[in-house]
Amino acid sequence: MKAWIAHEQGRALLGEIPDGVTIEVVDDPGRLPSDPAGVQFWAPPFLAQGNAVPLAAALPDLRVVQLLTAGADVWIDRLPAGVALCDARGVHDSSTAEWAVTAILSHLRAFPRFARAQARDGWEPVVTDELAGKRVLIVGAGAIGTAIQRRLAPFEVTLTLVARTARPGEGVYGVADLPALLPAADVVVVIVPLTEHTRGMIDARFLAAMPDGSLLVNAARGPVADTAALVAELATGRIGAALDVTDPEPLPAGHPLWQLPNVLLTPHVAGSVYGLLPRAYRLVGQQLRRFVAGEPLVNLVVDGY
Repeated sequence: MKAWIAHEQGRALLGEIPDGVTIEVVDDPGRLPSDPAGVQFWAPPFLAQGNAVPLAAALPDLRVVQLLTAGADVWIDRLPAGVALCDARGVHDSSTAEWAVTAILSHLRAFPRFARAQARDGWEPVVTDELAGKRVLIVGAGAIGTAIQRRLAPFEVTLTLVARTARPGEGVYGVADLPALLPAADVVVVIVPLTEHTRGMIDARFLAAMPDGSLLVNAARGPVADTAALVAELATGRIGAALDVTDPEPLPAGHPLWQLPNVLLTPHVAGSVYGLLPRAYRLVGQQLRRFVAGEPLVNLVVDGY
């Protein structure tokens, strides 16, 4: 059988290759290294968009698609019957959690303001906000959400987690509790998968419930937020936002989000770190060995999660 991976570096990072498996690199779905027949296992490129999905239908023997991303929204319900879809749960925990903490601190300590002043040679000291004492609401209690929780805990904050459904025994609230929780949050971090239930979750009502001076942090997917509602609320200056994802993406030149002084934007880079490939291909290698041995796969995507 053949297994396709997306990076030449991945060959050395997979670990032991099972007997009878040929590894081939496909970094561009438009340029295939061999006949698609015999490809049973495929790890598409990181952050592959919809243009990569149709290739799955051209692989007659495909049985497993192992993503390098934590989000699987582009692939859900678009694979042939009998093909298992697995996400990269665990691979991006540290990097995305680091991004979230960095974004929160950068906003509260006014680093974007100081960076703009530096660009014009301006020594402009001001008194800033701080993270200590803040009430942080994390919407998304999965692997990344709990990684963010662990990293924020030493900052003397009050932490509240929200999941799809409440887990009272763990102190985790449900999405249904958001209307009561949002008004008491100084920082709201959203780290949920994009599904039919979360698309547009951050709407006008969600934003209006956040208190004056609070901060929205979106490290999930752009369409989790209603962009029109987000722009309208942020344009008032009442709240701020730190966004690693937008809708549309890439964000086009001239879009109002670029110019709002209370918005910190990064170009979907929370997971783009040097440690990505070693962690990702460690998982790919483990999954490949499980598949060949007939063992259960981990990180199976079920009902969008």
